[in-house]
Amino acid sequence: MKKTLTLCALSAALALAFAPVTAAAQAPAGKVAGAVADQAEKRLDKLADDYYEAQARHDPVGATQNGDNRFDDKLGITISPTLRAQQFARYDAFLKRLHAIDRGSLDRGAQINYDILEYELKTLLTFKRFPDHLLPIDQMSSMPVTLANFAGGEGAQPLTTPKQYRAYLSRLNQLPAWIDQAIANMREGMRTGVVLQRAAMTSALPQFQKLSSKTPEANIFYTPVKKMPATFSAKDKLELTAAYRATVAKKLMPSLAKLTVFLEKEYLPATRTSTGIDGLPNGKEWYHANVAAQTTTSLTPEQIHATGLKEVARIQQEYGVVGPKMGYTGPASGLPTWVAEQEKYRPFKTEQEVIDVYRKLDGVLREKLPALFTLMPKAPLDLRLEPELSRATASDHYTAPASDGSRPGVFWSVVNDPKQYGSTGMVTLFLHEGQPGHHFHIALLQEMDLPKFRKFGGNNAFTEGWALYAETLGKEMGLFGKPEDYFGHLNDEMLRAVRLVVDTGMHAKGWTREQSIQYMRDTLGYTEAVARSETERYMVWPGQALGYKIGSLKIAELRQQATAALGPKFSLPKFHEIVLEDGTVPLSLLEAKVQRWIEKDGAK
Repeated sequence: MKKTLTLCALSAALALAFAPVTAAAQAPAGKVAGAVADQAEKRLDKLADDYYEAQARHDPVGATQNGDNRFDDKLGITISPTLRAQQFARYDAFLKRLHAIDRGSLDRGAQINYDILEYELKTLLTFKRFPDHLLPIDQMSSMPVTLANFAGGEGAQPLTTPKQYRAYLSRLNQLPAWIDQAIANMREGMRTGVVLQRAAMTSALPQFQKLSSKTPEANIFYTPVKKMPATFSAKDKLELTAAYRATVAKKLMPSLAKLTVFLEKEYLPATRTSTGIDGLPNGKEWYHANVAAQTTTSLTPEQIHATGLKEVARIQQEYGVVGPKMGYTGPASGLPTWVAEQEKYRPFKTEQEVIDVYRKLDGVLREKLPALFTLMPKAPLDLRLEPELSRATASDHYTAPASDGSRPGVFWSVVNDPKQYGSTGMVTLFLHEGQPGHHFHIALLQEMDLPKFRKFGGNNAFTEGWALYAETLGKEMGLFGKPEDYFGHLNDEMLRAVRLVVDTGMHAKGWTREQSIQYMRDTLGYTEAVARSETERYMVWPGQALGYKIGSLKIAELRQQATAALGPKFSLPKFHEIVLEDGTVPLSLLEAKVQRWIEKDGAK
């Protein structure tokens, strides 16, 4: 195929064409092409670095959460209309720079970087017209609560040295300006009809009331002083204590009080009674943009809703089969509630007994996984109990290994009360959060030579889709031999299927909050409180919960296509290698990768 040279590459080629013809100057055509490709790759690398840097500087708190601690003293008021407009202008400029690079001259790895950067920039630019900055606070996320979660030193922002203490203090000093901007934005939202749902604001309000205190010492933002390491010098202790007290007393307490009064007296009465994002101006289009971004597909909300209903029906049929094996004879929809009531599925007395089950399972997987994978992470996986300090608010999760090999990947098991720890979901949970779920994807990602925007970025559809697909491998590894373990797998699948139904139901099909709560109670056996909390999460994060099941279904679909097309040539380890070898990619690029593999191996 004929390649189009960029302006710079064309200049280089013309210079060579008109240079004096000497023995030294008679470079083979391959070298010229190589020089063009090398120049294009360098321009792409520079652009990728500039893009990541712009993102990190625009949202330094996000950079901290990604493990980039260079800007731990900066807050970044991303909700500022001016700064937001400047960032969108940068995205436009980055896209123009990208399109000036000759993609055809890049090698395969660079082309993937090109395609993903193009996809990200185009996706980001679709949100330019939707005023998400006018909704800066909800019960799931806000800057004051994020910084409060850092205060104990267990969060993403480290607090172990005087320098780190001063960086966090610098952020606290910038928080009042963020709050002022948030209030101004919400007032603009009240004027234009872009406001939060009343139920969500009602749930969020107690968070901000808890941030208030009668004295600086009782304030959560004073916590670093109470936990100051004994190794700090007397001078540092004295200076930092005085500085934190002054910031909390003179800046944060008045600012947080102002925010709380505004939310209670002005904002709450102006919130909306509608449930979905379609209740906002251009809400339907806004939701479509969210769906596309979260699923990385062109699926419509209606298609996703239908898929969810189909999956719920399929899983309930499975409930009907596994229920009697567990001793349950009632309707399929009642199985989750019945299981939750059975003491035999809460067999533990100590934390050690819980972690021992996971360690035994880990040993079994180490023997079985090599038959399913040729591409496996070098980094080890460690199993640990969540520290007591963070257990109350944490859920079982995975943390990535350090890219330099100094820290393993870790599966964290959260055991608040071992006597209440359910055993039915343990196998599927470990397959998802441990291996081959997040560990096989995220640890491998750390070992790849990728631009920072790809190491620290990604999408839920692939990340959570892979982990959910990994759960299904338990069946072919013989890990669901006990009916209760298979139920645990089905129950996790049911949650992801129900999300497809209620998310699209509320935001595209006119469902009310109450309809979603009842549907979750009926299908998942949730209490009213849990169903309400989950529903309100989906209300303020439209589309976010869709990626899990859509990603998993796509990977399973591609596996079925490859199996049918390749017949005896199909290799499951090779399929897993194709899926994982390039790190996180949008589902459309994943599909193209698998199709190329099918065509290549099918032609042999």
